[in-house]
Amino acid sequence: MSPPAAAYIPDTASTRQYVGAWSVLSVLQYFAAETAVIGAWAGPQPYDRRTGYISDLGAVNCGIYDGRDVCSPLHWLMNASFVVQGLGMLLGALLLSSGLLCVAARAGVRVQPGRRKPWLAALWMRVLTGTAGAGTVIVGLVPEDVGSDWHFAGALMYFIAGAAALLVLGMLWLNQTPLGWFILACGVVSAAALVTGGLTRMHVPEPGTLERLMGYPVTLGVACAGLVVAQRVRRHRKEGRPVASAGSR
Repeated sequence: MSPPAAAYIPDTASTRQYVGAWSVLSVLQYFAAETAVIGAWAGPQPYDRRTGYISDLGAVNCGIYDGRDVCSPLHWLMNASFVVQGLGMLLGALLLSSGLLCVAARAGVRVQPGRRKPWLAALWMRVLTGTAGAGTVIVGLVPEDVGSDWHFAGALMYFIAGAAALLVLGMLWLNQTPLGWFILACGVVSAAALVTGGLTRMHVPEPGTLERLMGYPVTLGVACAGLVVAQRVRRHRKEGRPVASAGSR
């Protein structure tokens, strides 16, 4: 998709953008689901976020897996949460327009023709967010103990694409919203943890902590982006401000 040929003002008050923002914001349900699943843990030792892998919470069977004694009675809730989280990210990537992301949902701000970098950054953010969303859907549909490599592949898709999406969006929004710094910081933390995990092959004293440093910032950063868009779109809709637009891009 090429950048617009003429300057235009993105529609920052449409239902499409509002639904897309709330879809992305819905990823926060993950934290409630994880807490509930940990509370129901039935392994011989209490589940510890510092040492326990996230995927252990979605393991279907009780027993030894990869040297760990796992038993998660609410595995269905954890896996459902993964799927819902991924679908929220996919829907947001589809509904939030590149033009809106270029201007961080600021009303009346024009997308300038010929400025390829912001346009491409917004487009890549959507692609990467969709990829991360697809990855976590796979994680939920294919638990770690069903004997398929797709679970690991889905997790990598989520971590890598999610961190990259936040780095891109954080840079794009640095001067457009104070939360641009937070989104960028989330991307940096996630990427640094991902590199650390790759170099150490997760052989660290607290692998659960390291994995959560990969995943939690992605969830928080994506939700933060959804919050920025949802608040601004809601304000524009409430004000009933007329928005000149050449169509959603």
